[in-house]
Amino acid sequence: MSWIDDWVAGLARRLVRLGLGIYFRRIERFNAERVPLTGPVLFASNHPGSITDAFLIGTALKRRVGFVGTVQLFRWQPLARLLKACGIIPVNRVKDDPRAMRTVLETFEACYRVLEAGGAVGIFPEGVTYNDSLMRPMKSGTARMALELEQRHGGQLGLWIVPVGISYSGKERYRSEVLLRFGEPIRVRGWLGDPGTSRKTAIQGLSDEIARRIRSLILQLPELAQARLVKAVAGLYLERLRSAERRSWTQAEELASTQRIAEWVEYFRRNEPDRVAAFAARLERYQQHLKRLSLEDPMVGAMSRSGLAGLVLSPVRGAMAILGLPIAVYGWVHRLLPAWVVGWVVRRYTIKGARKAQTPHVTLLAGAVVFGGAYLMYAGMAHWIWGWPVSLVYALSLPLAGLFAHAYLRWMGSVPLWIRGQMLRFRAPWLVWRLQREREHLIREIEAARIEIPGTG
Repeated sequence: MSWIDDWVAGLARRLVRLGLGIYFRRIERFNAERVPLTGPVLFASNHPGSITDAFLIGTALKRRVGFVGTVQLFRWQPLARLLKACGIIPVNRVKDDPRAMRTVLETFEACYRVLEAGGAVGIFPEGVTYNDSLMRPMKSGTARMALELEQRHGGQLGLWIVPVGISYSGKERYRSEVLLRFGEPIRVRGWLGDPGTSRKTAIQGLSDEIARRIRSLILQLPELAQARLVKAVAGLYLERLRSAERRSWTQAEELASTQRIAEWVEYFRRNEPDRVAAFAARLERYQQHLKRLSLEDPMVGAMSRSGLAGLVLSPVRGAMAILGLPIAVYGWVHRLLPAWVVGWVVRRYTIKGARKAQTPHVTLLAGAVVFGGAYLMYAGMAHWIWGWPVSLVYALSLPLAGLFAHAYLRWMGSVPLWIRGQMLRFRAPWLVWRLQREREHLIREIEAARIEIPGTG
């Protein structure tokens, strides 16, 4: 690779990292120290966020990571240039072009060359991206590639497979959060097997191990009813767990706690299904009461803890709303046109069945062009009217005001709910008491059940 390619790749990484930092409110990388700093590494990850998954892994580490991507991604030239600069290797899948299987072999050889040189390659074994968070069946290509390459070198290449779990709080939502968890590396030569072990058995065993490790890094809830129950229990109980530790949690800790709750639910679903059904019915009644009053559970919990704090905070909230309004309006006036254009691009250039997964990277790419162009146009007009000092300050204020405007609107969206909760506290305190009592009984039942599970008391 020439110094020009290195420079382009480095610049692309910085720009992508900047774009990700703007789109996501928080990106948390957990256990990145598990990744070997040198030597050949094959990353195997779940694939819930299309190209964004590759962007996240590629910018999370100090070492450069090349990725395999479908040729479909290379049909739009601006995107193709960026992908190539970031080390993306195009591959023809059977459904892309059944006659181009030779291209697949060439792609594998391109990956082998990177790994044989001590580089890193990222692969998504599921082969497809998707809107929800439920992992799809994993194909055996990752294990086949790893074992074949290690076999070529007589088990002396030293290839590692690093499983990666990616979890989005709302990938299609601007300023959401994302968590990357890196698992324990797998030494590939340990899976070559004895001389009597068939190639098919080795590939299947390694594939199963990769899938198992990736699943351990994300939240997997295959049944919709179970997923809803886990989400509701987590909403009730995670705050109690956080309060017990008296500190804020990282995303990784919150995901780990939610995984434990899913395991608790599964334990009782297998061993005491009637008890789970009765609890789910009581939980459903509580949620129906909240729905009729247009409230949400966090508000009931906050009212339980706050006492008179709501009255003390109301002037503060009012002052913040008033003082922040001019800045928010200023930011939104400048955001309206480019935001509308970006929204149109997302609707026009994403596939309906995978729109949530494709929204982040399309928004990143379109936003960089559209917002950058719009803000430059605004700054140019300001320069034409007022000259450099004013136009420079004006140009710098636009992205900051835009971010503030978005945060202000999200914060203001919770104000009506907060006001309704406060009004309910003083107009119908008995109703609030009833909700708080229902909520506390549910939490106590969760706590009692948790203690009964072997190994958690």
